[in-house]
Amino acid sequence: QVQLVESGGGVVQAGGSLRLSCAASGHTFSIYGMAWFRQAPGKEREFVAGILWSGERTHYADSVKGRFTISKDNAKSTVSLQMNSLKPEDTAIYYCAASFRMGSPDDRYHYDYWGQGTQVTGSS
Repeated sequence: QVQLVESGGGVVQAGGSLRLSCAASGHTFSIYGMAWFRQAPGKEREFVAGILWSGERTHYADSVKGRFTISKDNAKSTVSLQMNSLKPEDTAIYYCAASFRMGSPDDRYHYDYWGQGTQVTGSS
């Protein structure tokens, strides 16, 4: 099993930046990929960005390309999401997720473990 704990959420003005972190513990050696998803009130949980645990391959939702950057530190078992040029529509609870197997990085059902989420609010 893997435990995931997110941190770094908060309120930021439109155009501002925020950095989220996700600390993984437990059987991290079994992780194949990690990702960030988000869920706004009344909406489905949606993919934001993903990264393979081995290597540097990344994948982004079109809505965040060029603004968000996902990165990892294998030594510290952490994944981060740098969010720049934030918009009010980025407001959501952001979740960190981990998968032990190959699959589509943007498919929420591909992921086996989830964090508790952290609130990000972009104010206009």
